[in-house]
Amino acid sequence: MTPPEPTLPEAADTPAVMPQVVDHVAVAKLYGEPLFTMPHDLYIPPDALEVFLEAFQGPLDLLLYLIRKQNFNILDIPMAALTRQYLSYVEEIRNRNLELAAEYLLMAAMLIEIKSRMLLPPKKVAEGQEPEDPRAELVRRLLEYEQMKLAAAKLNEVPQFGRDFLRAQVYIEQSLQPRFPEVHVVELQQAWADILKRAKLVQHHKISREELSVREHMSIVLRKLQGQRFVEFEKLFDPSQGVPVLVVTFIALLELAKETLIDITQAEAFAPIYVRLAYTPS
Repeated sequence: MTPPEPTLPEAADTPAVMPQVVDHVAVAKLYGEPLFTMPHDLYIPPDALEVFLEAFQGPLDLLLYLIRKQNFNILDIPMAALTRQYLSYVEEIRNRNLELAAEYLLMAAMLIEIKSRMLLPPKKVAEGQEPEDPRAELVRRLLEYEQMKLAAAKLNEVPQFGRDFLRAQVYIEQSLQPRFPEVHVVELQQAWADILKRAKLVQHHKISREELSVREHMSIVLRKLQGQRFVEFEKLFDPSQGVPVLVVTFIALLELAKETLIDITQAEAFAPIYVRLAYTPS
């Protein structure tokens, strides 16, 4: 026995209720996939075809679509025509998906209430004031929703990571020779301030005149560095000799660095500062 051929729901034969393609809004879904045109020669199980109200983001979205489709003035909505069209859409899913239709039915009740209030005489108000329009709250919600929808569309046009572009990844092979960071003037100042602070702890009361030579202390520093790979910056100073000797030694270091006779290096930020003889290629 051949089973009777299933027929499409009445919504498929009623263009006024379910148009084929309207602003790229799907009219139905087949196994979760949207259909933008009604198939004529394709076998579709009756339980697989549903009214695609999921295309609208809630009752306000559906109302806004109906208003813009009919070119209604949103500030002067014809409630009778709008309510009739809205109910025709919601009726299609009321018997199929009650959970989906629940929030739409709530909006339908609100539309019927507004329509009924418009049929009643307006309430008396104080002289010089206009009577309250029953549609005012609905118009306010529709305008706010339309603004948010347009703002969301503009945000969606902004390029998004993973959808419109991907982050470029480049592998850079590191050089085998270590490259030490440069020593900045501020770090030298801090190191010098620490040495002066410790020098003040060792004070002598003997007053004497002493002639100090920068060139002589440059030679002393070079002798200390001779044969050494690295010498810590602080070990080049002897706080017990007093502040004048420390000052001359520091000036001698600056002169040696200026003449590129020594290198002042540091392994990383905030690490100890080291001094060595400048490398001279043979």
